[in-house]
Amino acid sequence: MKHTTGLVVEGGGMKCAYNAGILDAFLDHGISFDYCIGVSAGSGNLASFLAGQKGRNLRFFTEHIHSPRYFGLRSLLKTGDLFGLQYIYGTLTRADGRDPLDCEAFLRNPTRYEAVVTNARTGKAAYFGKEKMRQDDYRLLMASSAIPAVCRPVVLDGIPYYDGGLSDAIPVQRALDQGCDRLVVILTKNRGYLRKPQKFRFLYSRICRQYPEVVRAIDHRHETYNKNLQKVFALEKEGKAFVFAPSETLSMGTYSMKEDSAKALYDLGVRDFEAAVQAVHSFLEN
Repeated sequence: MKHTTGLVVEGGGMKCAYNAGILDAFLDHGISFDYCIGVSAGSGNLASFLAGQKGRNLRFFTEHIHSPRYFGLRSLLKTGDLFGLQYIYGTLTRADGRDPLDCEAFLRNPTRYEAVVTNARTGKAAYFGKEKMRQDDYRLLMASSAIPAVCRPVVLDGIPYYDGGLSDAIPVQRALDQGCDRLVVILTKNRGYLRKPQKFRFLYSRICRQYPEVVRAIDHRHETYNKNLQKVFALEKEGKAFVFAPSETLSMGTYSMKEDSAKALYDLGVRDFEAAVQAVHSFLEN
């Protein structure tokens, strides 16, 4: 029986240094997939993976973070984005940038690709693929990473979108709906993690008041996320998913700009892959 194998990569800001390590290990071992879907920073990491650019993702967590244009108050005041999305996915990533994405290789890769975004008007998840990507136009990656309240929405085809993690943080059902019958899932939180209700409702409800459905989605994000997680582990129990999750608890948050911590999390991803290499090969080959 020929399987259709999907790869699902969770977001999580700087915590995505973990999945960067696993994706680079996949490149080292020649592991590929029929379909890949990423969320937030996970969508950007997947683009480098599909372009075959080992080490590129790591540089975004350890080298480029030192620019004040990458993250922080200066970026927020100048651009309206706490994360400098235009700097990250524009200035750095374009063909003449400091660390360009090999867009030609990305588009040429036969693996189907999707990124998750959240429609700011409806609060619902939307999914777009390579048809929204072209050389030096990476607004899809920006949209998937635009965290509500600290980033502006990104407009695609006249519709504003926010971070995909708001509406479908671990899109295993989408991968199944796209024809995958087995999945590799990379989480950014430890097993046993349980998301709690979002704090600072007064703040985000005021900042996002133009988009009441986004406020509603933030209110219920913990419920949506925990259901996603239950689905992941149910699929794992059924033998339909192979799940990577950090095997250690490291002090790295969504907004942590610590080079040493990011490198440690990347290295943990590589180690977790190496510890599971035989099992993942067996899962993919059966």
